[in-house]
Amino acid sequence: MPTSRTGRPPVRRAGRRPAAGVPRDNPVRRLFTRARKAWDRPLTAYYLILGGSLLITVLGLVMVYSASQITALQLSLPGSYFFRKQFLAALIGGVLLLAASRMPVKLHRALAYPILAGAVFMMVLVQVPGIGMSVNGNQNWISLGGSFQIQPSEFGKLALVLWGADLLARKQDKRLLTQWKHMLVPLVPVAFMLLGLIMLGGDMGTAIILTAILFGLLWLAGAPTRLFVGVLSVALSIGFVLIKTSPNRMSRLACIGATEPGPNDTCWQAVHGIYALASGGLFGSGLGASVEKWGQLPEAHTDFIFAITGEELGLAGTLSVLALFAALGYAGIRVAGRTEDPFVRYAAGGVTTWITAQAVINIGAVLGLLPIAGVPLPLFSYGGSALLPTMFAIGLLIAFARDDPAARAALAMRQPRFGRKRGAVRESARAAGPRRWNTMRRRASAARSSGER
Repeated sequence: MPTSRTGRPPVRRAGRRPAAGVPRDNPVRRLFTRARKAWDRPLTAYYLILGGSLLITVLGLVMVYSASQITALQLSLPGSYFFRKQFLAALIGGVLLLAASRMPVKLHRALAYPILAGAVFMMVLVQVPGIGMSVNGNQNWISLGGSFQIQPSEFGKLALVLWGADLLARKQDKRLLTQWKHMLVPLVPVAFMLLGLIMLGGDMGTAIILTAILFGLLWLAGAPTRLFVGVLSVALSIGFVLIKTSPNRMSRLACIGATEPGPNDTCWQAVHGIYALASGGLFGSGLGASVEKWGQLPEAHTDFIFAITGEELGLAGTLSVLALFAALGYAGIRVAGRTEDPFVRYAAGGVTTWITAQAVINIGAVLGLLPIAGVPLPLFSYGGSALLPTMFAIGLLIAFARDDPAARAALAMRQPRFGRKRGAVRESARAAGPRRWNTMRRRASAARSSGER
C-alpha cells in the first residue's frame, strides 16, 4: 500500500455527490436537444426540400429502370427505353428546377397569368379531334410527334397554384378577403373551369388533385368554416354523381381492401399490388428481382411503381420513400408558415398540398386503402408530363426557402462573395430584428372578426 511523506496511509476521499435538485447530464436528452437545435436552423427547410426532392427523383429513376424493362421488351422496345425517356425528362426538369429556384418572387407572380392561359389553351386543344389523344380511356393527351406526348392537365396544377396564390395575395393586400364573395370569385369559377376541362377527358384522378389544391388555397386564406363546408359539399356532390354514373369508377371503388381479383378480374391490379408488397418482406427480393412486373401487375412503372419498390426493396425501401415525402411536406409547411409574404405563403402551401395529396392518393391506392385514381407518385413514377411541372414547383419551394431573411443570411455567411466579411453579414442578420413565428391561418385570418367563424 502506498504511503504519504509522513508515513501514514493516504486518506481516500469520497466522490463528490451532485447537489440536490441538479439533474444529471442525460446523453439522450443532450442528443435530443442538439437534434432539436439542428432541426430549427434557418437552412433546415432549404436542405430538406433540395435533398429530399433529389433523392426521390434519383430513386425513382432507379425504380423506373427496374420496373419498366419487362414492359419495354414486351413491346419490342429496348429494355432501357422508358428509363431513357424519364432520364431526359429529369434533365429538363432539373433545368426548370434551377431556373425556378433562381427567379425572384416578382417574376413568379408575373408568370402566373401566362402559365394559366397556356394551360387552358392546351387543355382545350386536347378535345379537338385529330390533336388530342386517348390513353387508357382518358382523352387528356397531345402528341408531340414520335413517341413523345404531353398531358396539359398536369400543368393545370401548377397554373392553379401560381394564379390562385397571386390572386389571393393581391386581395389580401387590399383587405378584401374578409368578404366571402372576394374569396370565392374568381378563384372557384376558374378552378371549376379547369376541373370541367379535365373531366371532359375522363381523368378524375387529376381532378381530385386540383380540388385538393383549391381547398388548400381556401384554407390558407382563412375561409370561414361554413364557406369551406359549402364548397366541399358542392364538390362532393359532383364527385358522387360522376362516380355513380360510371361503372368503371364504381368498380374501382369496390376494389378497396380486395384480396381476390373478383369476377372478370375487375380487381386484378389492386390485388397484385398487394401481392407485390406482401412478397417483399423486410428488405425485399433485391433490385431487379421483382416477379409481379413480369406481366402480372399492370402499370408497374407508373401508377403502381410503389408496389414494385416494396417487392424489390422491402419494407425498408417503402418506409424510406414515405420518410422522404414526409420530410418534403414538413419543409413546405415550414416555408409557408414562416414567411411574411402572402404570395409565398399561398404558393408554398399550394405546392405542398399538391405533392402531399397526390402522394397520399397514389400510395393509398397501392395499399388498397383508397380507390385506384390513376395518378402517378410525384417525382417517382414514370411520366415526363408529371415530372416537369412538379420539378418546377419544387424549384418554387427552394426559391421561397432561400428568400427567408435568416436563410439568406446563413447562405451568405457560408459563401462569402468578393471578400465580403462574415461579420458584416452577421450584423445585417442582426439588424433584421426578431422574426415572428406565426402559423399560416392565424396570420391570414388576423383581419377577420372573432364572431365570423
